[in-house]
Amino acid sequence: MSKLKKVLKWTFIIYLMGIGLLYLFQHKIIFQPKKLSLDHTFQFDHPFEEFFVKTGDGEQLNAIHFKNKHPKGVILYFHGNKGSLSRWGEIATFFAKKEYDVVVMDYRSYGKSSGSITEEELLYDDAQLFYEYVLKKYTEDQIILYGRSLGTGIATKIASLNKPRNLILETPYNSMEDVTSHWLPIFPVKNILKFKFNSNEFIQRVKCDITIYHGTDDGVVPYTSGEKLFNSIPSSKKRMITVEGGSHNDLVNFEEYLETIDKELDNNSNGS
Repeated sequence: MSKLKKVLKWTFIIYLMGIGLLYLFQHKIIFQPKKLSLDHTFQFDHPFEEFFVKTGDGEQLNAIHFKNKHPKGVILYFHGNKGSLSRWGEIATFFAKKEYDVVVMDYRSYGKSSGSITEEELLYDDAQLFYEYVLKKYTEDQIILYGRSLGTGIATKIASLNKPRNLILETPYNSMEDVTSHWLPIFPVKNILKFKFNSNEFIQRVKCDITIYHGTDDGVVPYTSGEKLFNSIPSSKKRMITVEGGSHNDLVNFEEYLETIDKELDNNSNGS
């Protein structure tokens, strides 16, 4: 066998191994939970209640409900792919201090939540349970869906199934395939990915106002992916707020975010 043929052979073998590893470990790449013991005590500097919601298949999902005496509305917050409520609860207090009640859940296998994420539909079913929890306590025109990173796909799906006041997406993706293809262009990710998170499809059925926040220096979800999602929205009730120099986890530090978020939450300024 010639030297060139050997190189090509091993290149092909390594390529196939790469595909196999990506397929086998995609779950660990996408979902990076931090477990918490059931006796873990949350400490936040805003009044809250901890509660559990039981799923149809018997799992227990942990959540935090931040409360205000006279709330402007309620934010149902779907968090990113890393950590647990010990981190995301702290992040959610930003909104609670703005006098919005906030409900933030931990996905299966995250924090104190039991079970495992074996398929994408489980995430949507679980998220809908929390929407129904909120709907028992607030009118639908008081509900704001807020998704961050991984949670943007979940928030968009839930918005497509219901009629919330508005939908706010921070660092969203067009689809998981779009993001993965950006980072791994040589692999046939469309055929490998088990978790699709096709936000671009879900958003076609969203009727409420939509706001997207995305930083131009996002090193996790490319700005172009969020832009592509925005351009796919058929409704004119949309707004994309570009944060120049913003990366994936720091938009709250930029004036462009701080100066607009109150108005977007209040749903007074959206437009094409």
